[in-house]
Amino acid sequence: MANLKEVRNRIASVGSTMQITSAMKMVSASKLRRAQNSVVSLRPYSKLLSNIISNIMDDTIELMDSPYGRNTKIDNILIIVLTSNKGLCGGFNSNIIKEVKKRIDSICIEDKYVKVDLISCGKKSSEFFTKLKGCDVIKTIDSIWDDLSFENSNKIANQVMDLFVSGQYDRVEIIYNKFKNATTQIISHEDFLPINSLTNIQDKTINNYYIFEPSKEEIIQNIIPQALKIQMFRCLLDSFAAEHGARMTAMHKATDNAQGLLKELKLSYNKARQAAITNEIIEISSGAEALNG
Repeated sequence: MANLKEVRNRIASVGSTMQITSAMKMVSASKLRRAQNSVVSLRPYSKLLSNIISNIMDDTIELMDSPYGRNTKIDNILIIVLTSNKGLCGGFNSNIIKEVKKRIDSICIEDKYVKVDLISCGKKSSEFFTKLKGCDVIKTIDSIWDDLSFENSNKIANQVMDLFVSGQYDRVEIIYNKFKNATTQIISHEDFLPINSLTNIQDKTINNYYIFEPSKEEIIQNIIPQALKIQMFRCLLDSFAAEHGARMTAMHKATDNAQGLLKELKLSYNKARQAAITNEIIEISSGAEALNG
């Protein structure tokens, strides 16, 4: 009977776990729907803004004059790492951490004198890289995922732009999971600064005959920071949607596995229970025959 009690406890434990994973799946599905709508709505605007910059900034001199377009020797690189605050989302966090480590190693191979610092957005990357030797995390912004908004994203973008303009860093990169669909996340590596990254990645499909008012220089001066802020917000939204997609998929698989395990445990329990009943019947019959004999 001790064996039966152990199986019953396992059945209860697996059943409770299945309820938790099923609830987490539904919560992530609800959050994913909102996040997906946000990122899908922002992408066309972000692409159009990048295309406009690509058309109006077709002069190398203009690019060099911009404080966000310096093209100097690369001595200091800043990498912005986007992970989640919570786990239970498959390889969502581990894949980004591996990609960042791979990127740092490749930079060191190219030039061992280049210094690489990190800004971590997400507890999972913060916990890992703050303990990693030879890697400096200058700032952790884990709270961004608790209230992801354009205003909070702007704070990060402004801080990063100030670090670049002041000359503290010569290049800024973002590594994150790009949302494709609920089951697929693409590890993405984007150049954030200098600004020439924005003018090269997009096709020039827009008519470049513009009338500038008040002046081209003033418009460029105002539109570039706006484009950088949009890019930062888009990356954050992509990562947020990808996280919930990954968690929903992981919890769906966990629920299915729990159902399969529960079925096996119930079958095992019924077999053990039937064997115990059969043994009791045999013992009673043997005792009765012994008394009659």
